[in-house]
Amino acid sequence: MRLFSIGLAAGLVFSAAGSAAVAEQGFPQREITFIVPWNAGGSNDVLARALQPLLREQGVNIVIENITGATGANGLRRVATAAPDGYTLGMGTSSTLAVMVQKKVPLTNEQFTNIARVSTEPLMLLVPTAGSHQTLEDFIGHMKKNPGKVTIGTPGSYNLNHIFAAMTARAAGVGYTNVPYTGGSQVVADLLGQHVESGVLKPSETIGVVQQGSLKPIGVFADQRLDMFPDVPTFKEKDFDVFPFGPVVQMAYVVGPANLPADIRTKLITVFRTAILDARFRDFARKNAFLVDDMTGDALDREVADVASSIEAVATRVFPKD
Repeated sequence: MRLFSIGLAAGLVFSAAGSAAVAEQGFPQREITFIVPWNAGGSNDVLARALQPLLREQGVNIVIENITGATGANGLRRVATAAPDGYTLGMGTSSTLAVMVQKKVPLTNEQFTNIARVSTEPLMLLVPTAGSHQTLEDFIGHMKKNPGKVTIGTPGSYNLNHIFAAMTARAAGVGYTNVPYTGGSQVVADLLGQHVESGVLKPSETIGVVQQGSLKPIGVFADQRLDMFPDVPTFKEKDFDVFPFGPVVQMAYVVGPANLPADIRTKLITVFRTAILDARFRDFARKNAFLVDDMTGDALDREVADVASSIEAVATRVFPKD
């Protein structure tokens, strides 16, 4: 898969007058760089590439660029420091939000303009099908017998995946070994190779290998079972409390730099909303076990603030101060 990046036009000066000029010309006039701050093949990359042709139908061409590292912060830093002209966007996630509110990275919500929510999806605990522990009860029992030794892979550190890995160990009443990766696809690869015993991942980044029978989800970090995995129990129904400090949600959403002009934000909201609510994307969502809703603009601002507050409250209880 070849990846291309489109640089900003040299000497572009953006102001209120510039905004009006762009609006008159019809934004966008060229391709938009869309930063996916995770590995190619991961869930957020898959979402962006599913939206790509639906945006193109509306005359908006996005060029996807994968920039990994720092639980998404490396890529989103590129968005935060870009010119606020609408030609550099990115995929924000609850995972990056988590490291932001914990001040693990030099980014804040104030550096971004929220456009549209793309997905929400509960996380799952998965194990290799060829492994020894094929039920949630067996795995928790395995952790109890091997305190501090059982490995759980997560795409990044101090994010929701890491929080739920820690909550799994808490349910067992023992320590564990967290193994962070730069993206979900790498966790999947090492699970398949049995280099790590388990992983906390999204349904959308694992559904293919689950359907092939290579990985097995054994628990859902939610209050209800997932429609795509009706036989996989929730931690709650097995009496393992993974929300002791309050609920948190995993979501992905489109962001641009702060101070994005209102007319450009409105245009971006319109085209992304149209793509996200398209029947074809909704069908894609259903087949890949993630949820789609209609949340954009100011409503998304409030949701991001609420999620950030919840994550901060949970994280301060889960992770000791450095």
